[in-house]
Amino acid sequence: MCQVFGVTRSGYYAWRKRGKSQRQQENEQLTKTITDIFHGNHQRYGYPRVWFELRLRGVLVSKGRVARLMRSAGLRSRRVKKFKQTTNSKHSLPIAPNRLNKNFKVNEPDRVWVSDITYLWTWEGWLYLAVIIDLYSRQLVGWALSTRMNKELVLAALNQAINRRNLRAGLIFHSDRGSQYASNQVRELLEKYKFIQSMSNKGDCYDNAVAESFFATLKLELVYPDFFRSRYEARLEIFEFIEIDYNRKRRHSYLNYQSPAAFEAVKNVA
Repeated sequence: MCQVFGVTRSGYYAWRKRGKSQRQQENEQLTKTITDIFHGNHQRYGYPRVWFELRLRGVLVSKGRVARLMRSAGLRSRRVKKFKQTTNSKHSLPIAPNRLNKNFKVNEPDRVWVSDITYLWTWEGWLYLAVIIDLYSRQLVGWALSTRMNKELVLAALNQAINRRNLRAGLIFHSDRGSQYASNQVRELLEKYKFIQSMSNKGDCYDNAVAESFFATLKLELVYPDFFRSRYEARLEIFEFIEIDYNRKRRHSYLNYQSPAAFEAVKNVA
């Protein structure tokens, strides 16, 4: 073997006895820490978030090194699936103008909320989730689940958000053109609190991209890996995902890798 590779026997045996280099030992320890972070966040973090978490622990390494070690260890965050349109806007109810126009950057809390509805499959049948997101911090300020996709679902999420937040007249409430959002009851509730209703352009999912992005994350990280066995299980899992993981723990690149709750807390202190 030594003849084939052109090395001496003494050199080969010296290499055998040499042991691991300091760099190899450091990489092994770093890989262990990276693996703990990766699995501690439900396999949801790619290398940028893992790198940021390492920095908070006092481990100063480059993003490239983290990416290489994650590839070597086979640690890959789950990938987003393509968008599927679910909105039915074929109705005769009033349509509000698009006041948001893809302007998703907001400098104050409770100035713009976006809302949407998605389908969730369980072994007992469909479950529907309505969410309301504050564009300022990307925090889910209201949400509701139901076996029916109707105006009552939107009203439940909207009332939760109203009860949780510091309301301001002139708040923009943006959604798609679905009949649930165009219903008389929803419009009356918005008018009661002097909110301004806004709706996406017809057939343009990117007009509500922040809500769509949340749904993609939810389904990728919670729903697709292990479909819910019951609606009760789905409710428990979704509560934990939204109220504990997403709002209070998950690091958002848009917020400089802070959680929505931490971002709002820092801004309030400042």
